[in-house]
Amino acid sequence: MQEAQGARSNRAEYFYGTGRRKEAVARVRLYPGTGEVIINGRSGRDYFGGRDLYQIMISQPLRLTNTIERFNVSVRVVGGGVSGQAGAVRHGIARALTVFDADLRPALKRAKLLTRDAREKERKKVGLKRARKAPQYTKR
Repeated sequence: MQEAQGARSNRAEYFYGTGRRKEAVARVRLYPGTGEVIINGRSGRDYFGGRDLYQIMISQPLRLTNTIERFNVSVRVVGGGVSGQAGAVRHGIARALTVFDADLRPALKRAKLLTRDAREKERKKVGLKRARKAPQYTKR
């Protein structure tokens, strides 16, 4: 039993954060490193198809706190679409940074990166085509 505990302590220390946006959930781990971002086993650029908007979005918390070169980011993200997943990753990274250093919290909060974006898809209503779109009205 002692050996199992010793082996567990040899693992690299990481800081954990969960991010959510729309239907997407991202589980983020920050490891001490050089700034590499791995999402679902692929690089961030490969995962989001090289769109610069998403690259800027996911690196925003790290750039804001000047920790972009200090951590390797490992992310497991499920659900939702591309935009929702990028938002979830950003939220998760921001939360993990507050676990790393609570002094970073005010800067991240000021940039609204710790607030969960609560906007969700509105449900379709009976008698309508979508949530709000009604069928065309004909007078006669």
